[in-house]
Amino acid sequence: MLATLVIFLREGVEASMIIAILLAYLNRIGRREHFRDVFLGVGAALILATAGGAVAYQTISSYDGSRAQTIFETVTYLIAATVLTYMTFWMRKHARSLSRELRARTDAALDGRARWGLALLAFQAVGREGLETVVFTLAIIFSTSTAGALSGAVIGLAGGLGIAFVIYRLGHKLNLARFFTVIGVLLMVFAAGLLADAVQNMQELGWLPLLDAPMWHSASVLSQDSAFGDVLHSFFGYSDAPTPLQLLIYAGYLAIVVIVYLGVRGKLAARADRSHAAA
Repeated sequence: MLATLVIFLREGVEASMIIAILLAYLNRIGRREHFRDVFLGVGAALILATAGGAVAYQTISSYDGSRAQTIFETVTYLIAATVLTYMTFWMRKHARSLSRELRARTDAALDGRARWGLALLAFQAVGREGLETVVFTLAIIFSTSTAGALSGAVIGLAGGLGIAFVIYRLGHKLNLARFFTVIGVLLMVFAAGLLADAVQNMQELGWLPLLDAPMWHSASVLSQDSAFGDVLHSFFGYSDAPTPLQLLIYAGYLAIVVIVYLGVRGKLAARADRSHAAA
């Protein structure tokens, strides 16, 4: 629940923030008649992402407990961790120019076939976030309970939509840099857990036959299948029988990406301050 809450909150804010900026700009230039075109693109993207996720989940569930499911889970973990890392750095880099870029693309769409241009712009924005969310959600559901994951998704999505509504009402003037920084670090912690799960699966499959002897067994104290253990496992990568390779990958990834991410953030902020002072 906690993992999907953070995922859907982050993805919901990013996708709905883009739509809120589009709507606010259309409202400001007096083109509210194109709101329906934006919503058309949003609806199409949501239907595509939801249908794709449902088909993928049902297909893989039919192989429950098999080697094929373990392989698919492993691939999903690796893809989700990679995309999580990439999108976190991408958003950090483009956050300052996102509004300006969207206004330019909106003007270009209005100059042409506005209805389909705006619908396609909204479809691309929401569709990209939707497909990313499907991958993350599949990875979470495979490593935790379905009910908890879906509950977190509903709460996170509601929170994301609420924040986007505030952005729209305030003319998208809120500074979301701090929000995305905190969420970015949390998502990297989650990505580290996914990598640890992927390593565990690959060791069980015999693909990584090294450093695969469990360092300890703590199931009697806190099983990862218990309620609290499930939270720690799905979000922080807790394992009641971790191997040395799992621990190395988890700690190494987390140390590198968090240091680089916060370092990049500091450099970008300093560069912006220098530019502002020069101006």
